[in-house]
Amino acid sequence: MSKFAKFMKANKVVKENEKYAATNSLCDESGKPLLWEFRHISSKENEELRESCMKEVQVTGKPGIYRQKFKSSDYIKKMIAASVVYPDLYDAELQDSYGVQTPEDLLLALVDDPGEYSELMSYVQKFQGFDISFSDKVDEAKN
Repeated sequence: MSKFAKFMKANKVVKENEKYAATNSLCDESGKPLLWEFRHISSKENEELRESCMKEVQVTGKPGIYRQKFKSSDYIKKMIAASVVYPDLYDAELQDSYGVQTPEDLLLALVDDPGEYSELMSYVQKFQGFDISFSDKVDEAKN
C-alpha cells in the first residue's frame, strides 16, 4: 500500500453541481424563478481565467515599460460564465435572442438587474470556495 493512499484520486470527494435562481425576471409558468445549474471549476481553469484577465499597460512617463493590470470585473464575469451549466451560455440561438455573441455578454443580458448580478457574484464566489468575495478583497486592498 502506498504511503499516499489517502491522497489518491479515488479518495477525492466529487463536488456536486448546485442550482440557484440567478434572476427573478425569468420565471416558469407558475411564476417561480428559473433555477440555473452551476458546477465547480478546477484550480487550473481558475488560473487560466485569471491569466486571461491580465493586461499589459504602459507605465506613465516611462516609454517601453509595462506592468500587469488585473481586470477583476472581467475575471468575475468569466468565472460565473464558466460555472454555469444550465442555461447553456454558449448556445448560439440563446445568444442570438439577446443580440450578443459571447457567454459573458449573454450572462449580463440574462441577469441585467445590478442587485441580482451582485448577489450572483457572491453566490458563485462562495460556491467556488472563496469565503470572502473577490469584491470585498479589492475593497480591502484599496483601504
